[in-house]
Parts: sequence; structure tokens; C-alpha cells
Amino acid sequence: MANYYTDHPEIAFYLNHPLMKRIVELKERNYADKDKYEDAPVNFEDAIENYKRLLEITGDLAANTLEPNAESVDLEGPHLENGRMIYASKTYENLAATRQAGLWGVSMPRQYGGLNLPNIIFSMLSEMISAADAGFQNIWSLQSCIDTLYEFGSEEQRAKYIPMVSEGATMSMDLTEPDAGSDLQRVMLKATQDEDGTWRLNGVKRFITNGDSDIHLTLARSEKGTHDGRGLSMFIYDKRNGGVTVRHIEKKLGIHGSPTCELVFKDAKAELCGSCRLGLIKYVMSLMNGARLGIAAQSVGVEQEAVNEAMAYAKERQQFGKAIVTFPAVYDMLSRSKAKLDAGRSLLYQTAAYVDIYKSLEDISRERKLTPEERQEMKKYSRLADAFTPIAKGSNSEYASQCAYDAISVHGGSGFIMEYKSQRLYRDARIFSIYEGTTQLQVVAAVRYITNGTYLNIIKEMLADENICDCMKPLAARVEKMVDKYETAIEKVKADENQEEHDFLARRLYDMTADIIGSMLIIRDASSAPELFKKSANVYVRMAEEEVFGHAAYIMDFKAEELESFRAEETTVESDN
Repeated sequence: MANYYTDHPEIAFYLNHPLMKRIVELKERNYADKDKYEDAPVNFEDAIENYKRLLEITGDLAANTLEPNAESVDLEGPHLENGRMIYASKTYENLAATRQAGLWGVSMPRQYGGLNLPNIIFSMLSEMISAADAGFQNIWSLQSCIDTLYEFGSEEQRAKYIPMVSEGATMSMDLTEPDAGSDLQRVMLKATQDEDGTWRLNGVKRFITNGDSDIHLTLARSEKGTHDGRGLSMFIYDKRNGGVTVRHIEKKLGIHGSPTCELVFKDAKAELCGSCRLGLIKYVMSLMNGARLGIAAQSVGVEQEAVNEAMAYAKERQQFGKAIVTFPAVYDMLSRSKAKLDAGRSLLYQTAAYVDIYKSLEDISRERKLTPEERQEMKKYSRLADAFTPIAKGSNSEYASQCAYDAISVHGGSGFIMEYKSQRLYRDARIFSIYEGTTQLQVVAAVRYITNGTYLNIIKEMLADENICDCMKPLAARVEKMVDKYETAIEKVKADENQEEHDFLARRLYDMTADIIGSMLIIRDASSAPELFKKSANVYVRMAEEEVFGHAAYIMDFKAEELESFRAEETTVESDN
């Protein structure tokens, strides 16, 4: 019987991540729960065994329940009845199955009914669920909104809402509005208080994923007369209180099982989460970073499924008396897709590990004063998580589209036919580089770490790693040459001191950064497990060379005055229309 965990040993490899022991130690507070909760681990080895059991349960459920339901969900989709969103019928089966398996509230402490899982394990679960059905992964993974409520809500709110999610209550984050897409400072949903202090929400939210959920985290303008982010606060809305109706469900290219709703708030009773005026400045930033890592996991799941579909078809399909997997043009596509998957997965779990350490220390700091060493550790890993998240989200969301595109190409004309899964994967993947911050916005988030040398220093530390095996050293030497080109390109852009040129070339610098970091991560993994990653390391580093050298040549030859020709062409196109 298929199992999305045991069928892919690459996932289990990351249970041996170099930071895993520290992650578990911090998350389990040195195993303090073992005397209070029967399911709490007694040591590191016990924790890893717990994770393996849960991953195997999820792998089985993903392969044998969620995946078989995915086609039906894609065809039926959700619909609207009397102001309420109704899921596709098989989505209700998926919800019931994941609730029965105990896969809700998994990141929350045991005292609230959770499983106290670290982010790296949550990402593994998320990846497998996405491979089965990316649309359902949206619904399921939005439970991670509870992390924000846990972090910033009151103890009373934690005790009220977290057990609900642990029992399977669904969540959404209500941020976007018709006139406020990426520019959330323009949010105008109004939050006012009754005389007794009760908060009420009025207005419209648009493009809300899983918008008719049980519990909403909603960004609203609480400060009268303000027009920027300083007037926004975060609110908790409980669907049981009424006051919110679904006006419209979007008809989308893909992820059909995931309802995208337009919501109307009419005197909807809500609770303030945290403090006023910090909704966008602090809470949404935390919420979005978690969501972006979730999209990276969602992307890796679709990458894996696209590679599976393409490889299976290529081995089976015969042309000119041979299986097409033997044709260089085909195995070139397959090997590149697999390399992107392996490097992208490594980037996902590296980022998740950084998040785990700093978030655990941050949580501990609410219980006791951190030691100076712990404060330094938290600062270090917070910075690394902030730097790696836009790379993980941007790169993997682009890889998912590329892998799904190539899966269709491997299928040829059959890939364009609706009965083959590859077309659904392609439709689903397209949104990943758009929602929760487009790739262009990930570039904006990452570029300061490019120009201030953060990524460059990380890369040089990775190159100095003594654990690179002899078989990988020739590839590491190739990366060193890429790093020289990269460093020279950065210095050129900085020396030109032209902000528009800087912004214009930022995407190329970003792609070079991701290529080099991905190369070093896959070299590290291949040094530990050559049987899993050696082939991908060889392919990925060569792909990275193509892109890094090409981008470097473009940047070094670029002159600021050339920007005018791009702007002029743009103006001409507009006038022709």
C-alpha cells in the first residue's frame, strides 16, 4: 500500500538534521511533560520515534484517503448557500479523516490538546498533505494561524480557542480587501467599540482563503482617522457569534478545493488579539512569515507529486520502440525537476529548523529570563529565519510551477488532457508564487540581506564546512567560482549607487543567492547520504552555474541609462493599447 512518508526516504533524512537535537530539547523543555502527559517523549530518541509514527500515519492517510479524493474535490469545488460556504463533499471526508488521526492543533502545547510538534515536523506533514491535494493542504495548514493567537493572545483566549483547533476547528486569516492587496496599510475594515467595550467589525474582506472558517484572525482599522499601518489591530472572530456572511466564492484556475471568499462583516462581534495598533506592524508579520513557510511546504509537496507523475509516465510510455525515459531530452527534464525538488526540500527544512530554534527560545522567554547565551542564540536564529524564509518561499513556489510544467511536457499531448493529474498539479502550482507575497515581494524581503552581506557570509561558512565529503569537493569548488561572480555582481550594483538600477537587478541577485545556497545545501546532504542526493547535487550545481554565470554577465554589463529604454518600451505598449 502506498505511503507518502515511507515511499520517500528523503523526508525521513531530515529527521537527522544537524539542528534537530537542539530543536527537540527546546520544544520539549528538556522533556518536562513526560510526568504529566502519557504521550510526551522521555528523551530525544523517544521524540523521534513519536514523529516517525505520526509521519507514517499521515503518509498513509495522504496516499489512501486524500489523494483518491482529490480529483472529485477538484471537479466539484465549494459552493455558496444562503451566505455560507459549503465544501466539496469529499472535503468533509478529508476533514473527518484528519481529525480522527489527531492532525489538528499539532504545533500547540499539550496543555491545550496539541501535540507540541516543532515546525520542521509540521512542514513534513504539510508537504505530504499537499502532495495528495494542495487545495486541502490550504484548509488544513491554516491551523497554523493558531500560532499567532498563542503568541500574542491572552491566556483566556488561548484556553478558549486553542482546544477548539486541536479538536479540528478550521481557521483563516482575513487580511486582504478590494482596495488593499499587497499594500495592507490601506486596510479599512472598521473596528469600533460599544459602550460596554465590545468590539464590532464592519466592512468587506476579499480573497480570503477558507473564508468561512470557524475562527478568523482579522486585520481591521481600530484607530479612527488613521490611514496607515499604525492604525491597524488584530481581532479574533468566532463564527458562532454571527455577523459575517460569504458574498462570493471565487472561481479559480486551480486549488479548487480551497474556497477563496469575499466576506461581509456587519457588526460582527470580535475580540482584540494582543494590543491595539500592532496588528500589521507586529502580528501580521509573524502570521505572514508562518504562512510563507507553509507555502514553501505546499510547493515541495506538489514538486514531489509532479516528479512522481512525470517519472511514472516516462517509464511506461513507449516511442520508437523505447521507453521515453531513455531519451536525453526527457531525462534532462526529469533530472532537473528532481534536483529542484531535493534542493528545495533541503531549503524548506533548513528554514524550518531556524524558525524552530528562535520561536522556542522566544516562547521560553515568556516563562523565564533567558541566559545571555540563549539571547544570542535567539537573535542569531531569528535573523537566519528572517533571511531564509523569502528564499524558501520564493524558490520553491517557482520550482513547483516549473516541475509541474515539465511533468506536462513529459506527458506530451496527454498532459493537456484533463484525465491526467499533471494538468491539475500545474493549475494548482500557479498560485504559489502569488499568494502570501509574490516572488517579487520575496525579492524585496531578501534584497537587504544580499546587499549587507548576510547571505554571502552564510555561503562562505557553508563552503568552509569540514563535513563535505571528498566526492562532493569538486562540486564545492564549482560553487566557489559562482560565489566569486556573485560577490563581484553585488559590489557592482552597490557601487553604481542607483536605486532604480538596484531594484531592477534585484531579482537576478535573488536568483543567484537561491542557486548558491541551494547548491551548498544539496552538497551537504549528498555528503551525508550520497545514495539519496548525489545525482541531484551534480545536476543542481550545474543548473546553478548556468543561471549564476548568466545573471552575473547581465549585471556586469548593465548600465543605469539602459533603464530608460525599458521604460520607453513600456510607454509605447501602453499607448498602442
